[in-house]
Amino acid sequence: MRFAHLRRADSSAVELAVVEGADAILVSDLLPDSPATLQQLIEGGATLLDDVRAAVALGRAPRHPLSGFAFASAVIAPPAVLAVGLNYAAHSTELGLKTDAAPTVFTLWPNSLTGHEQTTSWPRTLSEAVDYEAELGVLIGAPAKDVAEEDALGHVWGYTVVNDITARNVQFAEAQWSRCKSFDGFTPTGPVVVTADEIADPQDLHIWAVVDGQIVQDATTGQMVRTVAALIAHLSQSVTLPPGTLISTGSPGGAGYSRDPQIFLQHGSTVTVGVDGIGELTTHCLVRD
Repeated sequence: MRFAHLRRADSSAVELAVVEGADAILVSDLLPDSPATLQQLIEGGATLLDDVRAAVALGRAPRHPLSGFAFASAVIAPPAVLAVGLNYAAHSTELGLKTDAAPTVFTLWPNSLTGHEQTTSWPRTLSEAVDYEAELGVLIGAPAKDVAEEDALGHVWGYTVVNDITARNVQFAEAQWSRCKSFDGFTPTGPVVVTADEIADPQDLHIWAVVDGQIVQDATTGQMVRTVAALIAHLSQSVTLPPGTLISTGSPGGAGYSRDPQIFLQHGSTVTVGVDGIGELTTHCLVRD
């Protein structure tokens, strides 16, 4: 199944919906006491998801054209957003950074989350070196603690697309990477979250990015230095990963910083990142003077 957080044109309220093709089925029309957000649905466990599946199968709930809604972030109020850096060798090399024996892990602040077709803005005084990074996002379902790698995918609830937007000048000026990637709106997610059963192998997905019509990243998740399962196993050794935790699994080569000439996001730029089996996530850019 595919889930999204949608907002009607005449309302600021966010509604959880099942997405089927060009249609949206509001979860509030499917169940009494329905979950209002994806986080609540995940916390409800397998039983609640099965109830939603059964209600959709009955075919009684009204369908609404997706064109009548705007997308909010596919992930809202997760317990944590963990990002992994340098998880593709080509990206590590192009940034002139070394892939260490253990994953490079940092957190992203919740204010950075935003949705498909939204506008992300930042002041020119803070950065004129803002970069894109297409990433596969992984959502934890069952709590994960001391998980063996061979069991790790059993703790995955679903997958989404993440654009890990980065102010490179801030990244290379500071010892930590959270602030450079956590400006307001710097972590678009979506447009949907796809349940884990829809993705047969998270290491066999095409991943790409397009900036202003130019293909700038074109790779597969099979090129990850550490697989999704390996990342979950590693992270779960030190902390319990609660339901709803979002893990952004790293970006392939082709970042704008490393290109000659460099490609940075400008005022009016449009960047689309995508992952096979999930969809395409578009962000519009506004630079404030």
